[in-house]
Amino acid sequence: MTNTPKILLADHLKTLKLPTFLREYEKLARQCAAEGLDHVQFLARLVELELIDRERRMVERRIKAAKFPATKSLDSFDFKAIPKLNKMQVLELARCEWVDRRENVIALGPSGTGKTHVALGLGLAACQRGLSVSFITAAALVNELMEARDERRLLRLQKQMDGVRLLIIDELGFVPLSKTGAELLFELISQRYERGSTMITSNLPFDEWTETFGTERLTGALLDRLTHHVTILEMNGESYRLGQSRARKADAAT
Repeated sequence: MTNTPKILLADHLKTLKLPTFLREYEKLARQCAAEGLDHVQFLARLVELELIDRERRMVERRIKAAKFPATKSLDSFDFKAIPKLNKMQVLELARCEWVDRRENVIALGPSGTGKTHVALGLGLAACQRGLSVSFITAAALVNELMEARDERRLLRLQKQMDGVRLLIIDELGFVPLSKTGAELLFELISQRYERGSTMITSNLPFDEWTETFGTERLTGALLDRLTHHVTILEMNGESYRLGQSRARKADAAT
């Protein structure tokens, strides 16, 4: 009989989906009793723990939904390796106000200069600020769009992508797109114009994007939408990955 209240409480907390309450209430009750705190202070601490843990779980769900190939923060990015990149500008972008304004970011530079790392860092920052994010390479996105069209679910996929606050398209320009693929990607980006933020990384300068999209007309129309409200990150320099590899070898040798 003495365990009945605890059993009922555990059942109620599970029903209310308060796992932190269930896990922490006994330990916290003992701490508060030892400190001479009343029931209101006990409940305040318990609610705070639940809110902190709930936010942590929500961030974890957003990160999982974003499908990042790796979880990287801007804290681990070596800005000194890419001196042309404006560190303060990138840290300002990490506040995600540009996402609230439905603006875009384009990172341009040769392969290996850290474009993907910066994109992952900004995507992680957006997840931590409660924003939905989707990360995908340009080639994978086009394949997904073409498969959806063939399977008559393109509208559903477009609606799903349109609802994402920040869409990160990585590695645009590595693979030329088919006419259909280029048109589908253009349509998706056009639908997001002033409705959601898009970040693109590319190894090609703008004047070479026609090689990817096939026609000057389509490329011009795409750039017109992307660059209307945009921050451009110039990431030219020696390969970031090569520099990291050299540093690791130097550390191992010492």
